[in-house]
Amino acid sequence: MIQHTFGLLVKPSSQWKTVGELSESSFRTLLLYPWILAIIPAVAWYYGTTHVGWTVGDGETIKLTKDSAMTICILFYITQVVCLAAIGYFIHWMSDTYGAESTITKGIIIASLAATPLFLFGAVGFYPILWLDLLIGIVAVCWAVYLMYLGIPIVMDIPEERGFLFSSAVMGVALVILICLMVGAVILWDFGAAPAFTD
Repeated sequence: MIQHTFGLLVKPSSQWKTVGELSESSFRTLLLYPWILAIIPAVAWYYGTTHVGWTVGDGETIKLTKDSAMTICILFYITQVVCLAAIGYFIHWMSDTYGAESTITKGIIIASLAATPLFLFGAVGFYPILWLDLLIGIVAVCWAVYLMYLGIPIVMDIPEERGFLFSSAVMGVALVILICLMVGAVILWDFGAAPAFTD
Protein backbone atom coordinates (compact mmCIF):
# COMPACT_ATOMS: atom_id res chain seq x y z
CA MET A 1 0.00 0.00 0.00
CA ILE A 2 2.86 2.38 0.80
CA GLN A 3 4.33 2.00 -2.69
CA HIS A 4 0.99 3.01 -4.23
CA THR A 5 0.81 6.06 -1.97
CA PHE A 6 4.21 7.47 -2.92
CA GLY A 7 4.09 6.17 -6.48
CA LEU A 8 0.93 8.17 -7.21
CA LEU A 9 2.66 11.32 -5.99
CA VAL A 10 5.96 10.97 -7.87
CA LYS A 11 5.27 8.74 -10.91
CA PRO A 12 1.49 8.47 -11.28
CA SER A 13 1.33 7.01 -14.81
CA SER A 14 3.54 4.01 -14.08
CA GLN A 15 1.85 3.50 -10.72
CA TRP A 16 -1.61 3.39 -12.31
CA LYS A 17 -0.27 0.82 -14.81
CA THR A 18 0.92 -1.29 -11.88
CA VAL A 19 -2.52 -0.99 -10.26
CA GLY A 20 -4.20 -1.94 -13.55
CA GLU A 21 -2.24 -5.20 -13.62
CA LEU A 22 -3.26 -6.26 -10.09
CA SER A 23 -5.34 -9.39 -9.56
CA GLU A 24 -8.83 -9.30 -8.07
CA SER A 25 -7.50 -10.63 -4.76
CA SER A 26 -4.99 -7.75 -4.64
CA PHE A 27 -7.81 -5.30 -5.25
CA ARG A 28 -9.72 -6.80 -2.32
CA THR A 29 -6.64 -6.37 -0.10
CA LEU A 30 -6.40 -2.73 -1.18
CA LEU A 31 -9.88 -2.12 0.24
CA LEU A 32 -8.05 -1.42 3.50
CA TYR A 33 -6.35 1.56 1.85
CA PRO A 34 -9.07 4.19 2.46
CA TRP A 35 -9.74 2.88 5.99
CA ILE A 36 -6.09 3.38 6.91
CA LEU A 37 -5.31 6.65 5.13
CA ALA A 38 -8.57 8.35 6.18
CA ILE A 39 -7.19 8.25 9.74
CA ILE A 40 -4.55 10.89 8.85
CA PRO A 41 -6.84 13.90 8.29
CA ALA A 42 -9.26 12.86 11.04
CA VAL A 43 -6.52 12.65 13.69
CA ALA A 44 -4.78 15.77 12.37
CA TRP A 45 -7.90 17.91 12.59
CA TYR A 46 -8.80 16.53 16.01
CA TYR A 47 -5.39 17.53 17.35
CA GLY A 48 -5.31 20.86 15.54
CA THR A 49 -8.75 22.00 16.64
CA THR A 50 -8.37 20.92 20.28
CA HIS A 51 -4.70 21.61 21.08
CA VAL A 52 -3.51 24.28 18.64
CA GLY A 53 -6.64 26.13 17.56
CA TRP A 54 -6.98 28.83 14.93
CA THR A 55 -7.47 32.56 14.78
CA VAL A 56 -9.64 34.85 12.68
CA GLY A 57 -7.84 38.12 12.02
CA ASP A 58 -6.28 39.46 15.20
CA GLY A 59 -8.79 37.70 17.45
CA GLU A 60 -8.18 35.18 20.18
CA THR A 61 -7.31 31.56 19.45
CA ILE A 62 -10.41 29.44 18.89
CA LYS A 63 -10.48 25.79 19.96
CA LEU A 64 -13.08 23.05 20.06
CA THR A 65 -13.87 21.03 23.16
CA LYS A 66 -12.42 17.53 23.06
CA ASP A 67 -15.85 15.86 23.09
CA SER A 68 -17.13 18.01 20.25
CA ALA A 69 -13.98 17.53 18.17
CA MET A 70 -14.07 13.77 18.76
CA THR A 71 -17.67 13.52 17.52
CA ILE A 72 -16.97 15.65 14.46
CA CYS A 73 -13.74 13.80 13.58
CA ILE A 74 -15.35 10.37 13.90
CA LEU A 75 -18.13 11.53 11.58
CA PHE A 76 -15.47 12.99 9.27
CA TYR A 77 -13.60 9.67 9.16
CA ILE A 78 -16.75 7.66 8.41
CA THR A 79 -17.84 10.19 5.79
CA GLN A 80 -14.53 9.93 3.92
CA VAL A 81 -14.82 6.16 3.63
CA VAL A 82 -18.54 6.16 2.75
CA CYS A 83 -18.07 8.82 0.06
CA LEU A 84 -15.22 6.89 -1.56
CA ALA A 85 -17.34 3.74 -1.51
CA ALA A 86 -20.22 5.64 -3.16
CA ILE A 87 -17.95 7.11 -5.85
CA GLY A 88 -16.42 3.67 -6.37
CA TYR A 89 -19.88 2.15 -6.81
CA PHE A 90 -20.74 4.74 -9.46
CA ILE A 91 -17.43 4.10 -11.26
CA HIS A 92 -18.44 0.44 -11.47
CA TRP A 93 -22.03 1.28 -12.39
CA MET A 94 -20.97 3.57 -15.28
CA SER A 95 -18.23 1.29 -16.60
CA ASP A 96 -20.46 -0.56 -19.10
CA THR A 97 -21.46 2.75 -20.68
CA TYR A 98 -17.83 3.48 -21.49
CA GLY A 99 -16.90 -0.04 -22.58
CA ALA A 100 -14.88 -0.95 -19.49
CA GLU A 101 -14.92 -4.09 -17.39
CA SER A 102 -15.14 -3.37 -13.69
CA THR A 103 -16.14 -4.59 -10.26
CA ILE A 104 -17.31 -2.59 -7.27
CA THR A 105 -13.97 -3.35 -5.62
CA LYS A 106 -12.03 -1.93 -8.57
CA GLY A 107 -14.19 1.19 -8.55
CA ILE A 108 -13.61 1.80 -4.85
CA ILE A 109 -9.86 1.30 -5.26
CA ILE A 110 -9.67 3.78 -8.15
CA ALA A 111 -11.59 6.38 -6.12
CA SER A 112 -9.46 5.73 -3.03
CA LEU A 113 -6.12 5.89 -4.81
CA ALA A 114 -7.13 9.08 -6.62
CA ALA A 115 -7.96 10.59 -3.20
CA THR A 116 -4.42 9.93 -1.91
CA PRO A 117 -3.39 13.63 -2.02
CA LEU A 118 -6.47 14.56 0.01
CA PHE A 119 -5.55 12.00 2.68
CA LEU A 120 -1.90 13.05 2.87
CA PHE A 121 -2.42 16.81 2.68
CA GLY A 122 -5.12 16.44 5.35
CA ALA A 123 -2.18 16.40 7.75
CA VAL A 124 -2.21 20.22 7.57
CA GLY A 125 -4.94 19.94 10.20
CA PHE A 126 -2.25 19.48 12.84
CA TYR A 127 -1.59 23.21 12.57
CA PRO A 128 -4.71 24.97 11.28
CA ILE A 129 -3.83 28.21 9.50
CA LEU A 130 -6.79 29.20 7.33
CA TRP A 131 -4.99 30.65 4.29
CA LEU A 132 -2.34 27.92 4.24
CA ASP A 133 -4.87 25.11 4.66
CA LEU A 134 -7.01 26.50 1.83
CA LEU A 135 -3.99 26.81 -0.45
CA ILE A 136 -2.82 23.27 0.27
CA GLY A 137 -6.40 22.01 -0.01
CA ILE A 138 -6.73 23.49 -3.51
CA VAL A 139 -3.46 21.84 -4.56
CA ALA A 140 -4.64 18.50 -3.10
CA VAL A 141 -7.99 18.66 -4.91
CA CYS A 142 -6.30 19.55 -8.21
CA TRP A 143 -3.85 16.65 -7.83
CA ALA A 144 -6.68 14.24 -6.94
CA VAL A 145 -8.68 15.31 -10.01
CA TYR A 146 -5.57 14.87 -12.17
CA LEU A 147 -5.04 11.38 -10.74
CA MET A 148 -8.65 10.45 -11.49
CA TYR A 149 -8.42 11.63 -15.11
CA LEU A 150 -5.08 9.86 -15.52
CA GLY A 151 -6.02 6.64 -13.74
CA ILE A 152 -9.43 5.69 -15.10
CA PRO A 153 -8.37 5.07 -18.72
CA ILE A 154 -5.25 3.18 -17.59
CA VAL A 155 -6.86 0.92 -14.99
CA MET A 156 -10.06 0.40 -16.99
CA ASP A 157 -8.02 -0.23 -20.17
CA ILE A 158 -10.05 2.10 -22.37
CA PRO A 159 -8.97 4.79 -24.88
CA GLU A 160 -8.03 8.17 -23.41
CA GLU A 161 -10.94 9.93 -25.14
CA ARG A 162 -13.46 7.60 -23.53
CA GLY A 163 -11.52 7.76 -20.27
CA PHE A 164 -11.83 11.55 -20.28
CA LEU A 165 -15.61 11.33 -20.62
CA PHE A 166 -15.78 8.60 -17.97
CA SER A 167 -13.67 10.66 -15.55
CA SER A 168 -15.80 13.74 -16.19
CA ALA A 169 -18.92 11.75 -15.31
CA VAL A 170 -17.23 10.56 -12.11
CA MET A 171 -16.35 14.16 -11.23
CA GLY A 172 -20.01 15.06 -11.73
CA VAL A 173 -21.01 12.34 -9.27
CA ALA A 174 -18.37 13.56 -6.81
CA LEU A 175 -19.77 17.10 -6.95
CA VAL A 176 -23.29 15.83 -6.28
CA ILE A 177 -21.98 13.88 -3.28
CA LEU A 178 -20.21 17.05 -2.06
CA ILE A 179 -23.49 18.98 -2.15
CA CYS A 180 -25.23 16.13 -0.29
CA LEU A 181 -22.47 16.32 2.34
CA MET A 182 -23.03 20.02 2.83
CA VAL A 183 -26.76 19.47 3.34
CA GLY A 184 -26.04 16.49 5.62
CA ALA A 185 -23.66 18.58 7.73
CA VAL A 186 -26.36 21.19 8.34
CA ILE A 187 -28.84 18.49 9.32
CA LEU A 188 -26.33 16.83 11.67
CA TRP A 189 -25.69 20.16 13.38
CA ASP A 190 -29.37 20.17 14.36
CA PHE A 191 -29.00 16.68 15.80
CA GLY A 192 -26.15 17.51 18.18
CA ALA A 193 -23.00 17.38 16.01
CA ALA A 194 -22.54 21.17 16.03
CA PRO A 195 -19.10 22.34 17.14
CA ALA A 196 -18.72 23.37 20.79
CA PHE A 197 -15.99 25.90 21.49
CA THR A 198 -13.84 26.25 24.58
CA ASP A 199 -14.17 29.41 26.71
